[in-house]
Amino acid sequence: MSNQKLVQRETENEDQNNRLHHPYAFHVSGPRKVSVPNWRDLINSSWKDGNYKRTVIACFIQAVYLLELDRQEKRTEENALAPKWFIPFKYKLSRTLIDERDGSIYGAILEWDRSAALSDFILIRPSCAPRAVLALRGTLLKGPTLRRDIEDDLRFLAWESLKGSVRFKGALEALKSLADAYGSHNVAVAGHSLGAGFALQIGKALAKNGLFIETHLFNPPSVSLAMSLKNVGEKAVVVWQKVKSMLPSAAATDTDTGTATDTGAASNNVVAFNKWVPHLYVNNSDYICCYYTDPAGGESGGGAASEKENVRPLSAANGQVAAKLFVLSKGKQKFMEAHGLEQWWSDDLELELALQNSKLISKQLKSLYSLPPSSTTNHR
Repeated sequence: MSNQKLVQRETENEDQNNRLHHPYAFHVSGPRKVSVPNWRDLINSSWKDGNYKRTVIACFIQAVYLLELDRQEKRTEENALAPKWFIPFKYKLSRTLIDERDGSIYGAILEWDRSAALSDFILIRPSCAPRAVLALRGTLLKGPTLRRDIEDDLRFLAWESLKGSVRFKGALEALKSLADAYGSHNVAVAGHSLGAGFALQIGKALAKNGLFIETHLFNPPSVSLAMSLKNVGEKAVVVWQKVKSMLPSAAATDTDTGTATDTGAASNNVVAFNKWVPHLYVNNSDYICCYYTDPAGGESGGGAASEKENVRPLSAANGQVAAKLFVLSKGKQKFMEAHGLEQWWSDDLELELALQNSKLISKQLKSLYSLPPSSTTNHR
């Protein structure tokens, strides 16, 4: 064997070893006990189990993070990390959502892979398994995408809206296209951190127009982060106003009193609530999202998530809004651990399904309860 071929083989072996032992490889950091679809799912679908669904959809979001990392690190189809996070569940990559400003991947559409399923004698898609999932990643602390990610983080912090972002427009168009193609009941949208902020707002935008998409939000950003500065004092408020003036314009900000995008919204908003109930997955030690657990008052109901995952939350009185709020409490944790995506497929995960009203959930969703604005409404 020539020296050139020997070096080539050694390089290939090294690349393979690096991929196999990479900390983000599916078999290294992925779920341990989750099952892959098989013919038995035709009789009793694993997707009916809320814990299973949460785990798989979290894996789909992890795949989006890795799609961008694969791109940045110039991995090929042979050594890419991302596919292992969705292929075992019989899904395929249909399309990536790319930020035209920096070329980064911020989302992906994963569709049920019928051919792969048939090879394992899965003749039809299991019950409750979505036909397609739009998954959106959060902030990635890497040079090539850091600037645009942080820009959207600051946009949400300042204006409590992401509508001014090109990513909002791209994600909304992608989700609406999926709903039109497969039916809204066959589609899901999910996101982590900043991606959860996008998923919440595009899900709400479609709900206003009568399209109710299954929505899963992991560590969604809390709107109270901006408002909490007011508690520090008057000087903090002045500084905050100056910071806001330097951030992207709020012209496209969604407000609960009505925007141009509200036109044509469903007028029967009680029906909208009954058909669109986002799932929020929150860690009490994560200061980014922990404010979602702040109750609006009154007693709260709860229980094991494994027992109550498929229970529809009770509608709150006096126009308040409820949602499926899954709370993880592990005592004091470091921020990166509490905000991480990996915790949501952990084997020892214990969640409480909180049925209480939340001030922030009410604020985010109350526009679904108000009548659509008239044509004379002043938009800002």
